[in-house]
Order: sequence, then C-alpha cells, then structure tokens
Amino acid sequence: MARKRIIVLGGGIGGMVVANQLRKRLSGEHQVIVVERNPRHYFAPSYVWLAMGWRKQETISRELSRLLSRGVQLIQGEISRIDIGEKRIFVGEDEVRYDYMVMALGAELTPPSIPGLPEAAYSFYEVSEAQRLRDALASFDGGRVALVVAGLPYKCPAAPYEGVLLADYLFRKKGIRDNVQMEMFVPEPAPMPVAGPAAGQMIHELLQGREIGYHPRHRLKTVDPAKKQVTFEDDATAEYDMLITIPPHRCPEVVASSGLTNESGWVPVDQRTLQTSAEGVYALGDMTTITLASGMPLPKAGVFAHGEAHVVARNIAADIAGIPGSARHTFNGDGACFLETGFGKAAYATGNFYAEPNADIKLRKPSFRWHWGKILFEKRWLRGWF
Repeated sequence: MARKRIIVLGGGIGGMVVANQLRKRLSGEHQVIVVERNPRHYFAPSYVWLAMGWRKQETISRELSRLLSRGVQLIQGEISRIDIGEKRIFVGEDEVRYDYMVMALGAELTPPSIPGLPEAAYSFYEVSEAQRLRDALASFDGGRVALVVAGLPYKCPAAPYEGVLLADYLFRKKGIRDNVQMEMFVPEPAPMPVAGPAAGQMIHELLQGREIGYHPRHRLKTVDPAKKQVTFEDDATAEYDMLITIPPHRCPEVVASSGLTNESGWVPVDQRTLQTSAEGVYALGDMTTITLASGMPLPKAGVFAHGEAHVVARNIAADIAGIPGSARHTFNGDGACFLETGFGKAAYATGNFYAEPNADIKLRKPSFRWHWGKILFEKRWLRGWF
C-alpha cells in the first residue's frame, strides 16, 4: 500500500476530530497533518459565558498539540495559497503536497464590511471580543442595549438568543434591569427558522417574557458611532447606548481564491459524503453550503462539523484501504444544540435537519438539566473526548 499524506486545514472542532479519527483508523505509514495558525484551541460554545464574566480564557482553551492524537503532525502557520490542480498548499512560502485534503477552516468574521461597525460594536464570536464585551458589561449601568445580527448566514443559530437572554439575566443580577431597554434586530423572519415555527414561537415567547423587543427582517446597513445609531437596509433606524452584534461572515479568502466556492460564496459539498468538486478534497463545517429540502441552508454549527468529521475520516480511511464506494459512510443530518436562557437553565434542540419536506426539530423547554448538560459537554470536550 502506497504511503498517503492527508492534510487537514484548520484545528477547530471539525479539523481536530477528523485528524484524530484518521490517526486512529490509518496505519503509521500514512501521514496526518493539521495546519492551523493558532496554537490554542478554544471551545466556542463557551464564548458567551466568557462574555458574561463566568469563564476565563484559560479555562475554555487548551494547547492544540495536547488535543491532537499522538502521531498527528501540527504545522502552525498561515495558509497563503491552495493549489487544487497540483494538490498542494502553501504555508507562508513553504509548500506542502497532499493525496487527500480536508478543509475545515470555518467562517471568517468581517466587521469592516459594515461601515462604522468595528468602531461601535461589541461581539462575543471571538475570544478577544468576548473579553472586551465582558469588561463593557461589567461597567454598564443602564441605557439602550441593541443586539443586532448583521447578516446571513451566521454560525451557531442559537448564540444571538443566548447572548441577549444571558445579558438580561446579568442585568437582573446586578439590579439594573429596570434601567435597561433591550432590543434585538435580526434579518430572519423568525427566531431560528430552520428549526420550525414551534421552536421559533417558544424563543419569541422567552424574549417577550423577559421584556426584550424583537424585530425580524432587519438587515444591518450602516452604523453611526457618533450618533450611536444603526441603519437597516429599509432605512429604518434605532438608537443604542451599547451595541452588540453578530458580525457578517464569509468563507475564508484563501478558500475562495482556490476556485471551490459557488455563487453563495461558500463551498458546495455532497451532503452525505462532504466531497467537493475536486478529487480527494473534502470540506466540512462552517465554510460549506448544503441546501436542505426546505430550500434553507444547513445551519453553521459545531455539532455538524463534528458529525461530518467522523464520516470524512471513515471514508478517507476506507478509500486508502481500497473498500468499494458502495460501502461508504454517510452523514445523516442529525444535530443538537443548547440555548442558554439564564437563571441556571437552558433549552435543548435536537432533530434531523435532512428530514423532508422540513427539518424535524424538537426544542425542549429551559430546565436545569440542559444547563448542566452543556457544562458537562464543555468539560468532556476540553479533556479531549472526541
């Protein structure tokens, strides 16, 4: 059997899982290489807790090298070019050739694409931004808080709702909630529409019960930091004293330059195998686009990257072993996520997103059980359980 080299681009949830699973399934003669610019792996579902001051950066991160299985090589650096035709990538000026490639680089955040947004807004979608928001919330003593989802698509559909509900809870704990007006603006027609109307109604009622204004079909156009005002594409405006945003997302530019993206700006893949249009190249997680039976895209969430990674690892290993394609594994579209609501509770959504004609999702009401479920999941992940 000829020696094969598999490179994995990205050390996030999907990249780490696929690399570790490949190492377990392949003999030592085959190389598994992860290319990642950051030396540390951060547990993204805990970012909202970090923003509330309930976690520290060091408690939700680990050295990436510690979480990768023995025998997985790590190249730390920035990917400068992907050459699909020649089956090679460049890390800076260094060339790395491959037989198989798994792209798991996630989505890039682009606040500068909205005029005025970088100067005006806080966020909790990156560690540094979550820490900055934590400090701002700690000193905030009242006023108008606007949480704005800047555009579609965005990763982790539950996160904006977690953010606004947990901020509400934080203000109540501080005893200042009566001095705070909270409003939420989203481009979607309803909360988490891919989960169905019942889930959306439950979330809407949660917001109403906490006196949080909810404004659907509002796509952000510009921000005026001097006036503390946001303007939407229909020219409606809103004022704020604190602006929290989910920034615009895009596929990483190095991937877009490789020619693998389509008109959506993301990488289309086979929804069952995660294969791209290029031979030996797979993509998974937030950088991909998969259209569901409803016409809506599969949400960008770590749970899908995790499940897809297992499928990709099995199929690459099977291909190297010469197992016929008819015996390959497929991703079934199952997913789940927690939605923290404060007061020690969380809601929990599970279901099959590939169901027809619409995703079959059940959102369980907030309870202490699901909050502790997320805490345990965090602990298991950071111990290296995949």
